[in-house]
Amino acid sequence: MIISAPLFKIALLGAFGLALLVSIGLWVLAKAAAPSADLGVHNGKLAPCPSRPNCVSSQADPSDQVHFLPPIPYTGELSQTQARLRRVLMAQPRVTVRRDEPGYLHAEFKSKLFGFVDDVEFLLDPQTNQIHFRSASRVGYSDLGVNRARIEAIRRQLVR
Repeated sequence: MIISAPLFKIALLGAFGLALLVSIGLWVLAKAAAPSADLGVHNGKLAPCPSRPNCVSSQADPSDQVHFLPPIPYTGELSQTQARLRRVLMAQPRVTVRRDEPGYLHAEFKSKLFGFVDDVEFLLDPQTNQIHFRSASRVGYSDLGVNRARIEAIRRQLVR
């Protein structure tokens, strides 16, 4: 079947228009997403991951292969470890540290294309010398493993 040039141009413009509308919708969605109200430490723990596969946490059930990653071990003083963690985070692209209190740190990571935000929290436990974390996307269902990969990269930088 041969498509005429005017019909091809109309189809191409329609596809471009649809792609533009989807892009604008995703951008608006990314900008409208507010941080979860349950961020922070509650009863000595970070919030649990939602059922969606766009979150990882060291405080999830270890049998949960979707959400669980082991905590990050550390040696040395809590304040020095937290300062080192902050330096590792600040070396990442598109990150903003929102809270930095003794034993707790919350950072926001923005995606390059649409600016989707992931909330990443760290809870340093001086009793066990472990860094607990929770890294979760604010919107969407899957993150294609971005939060898991981010935490593993941070782990490699801290555990040398």
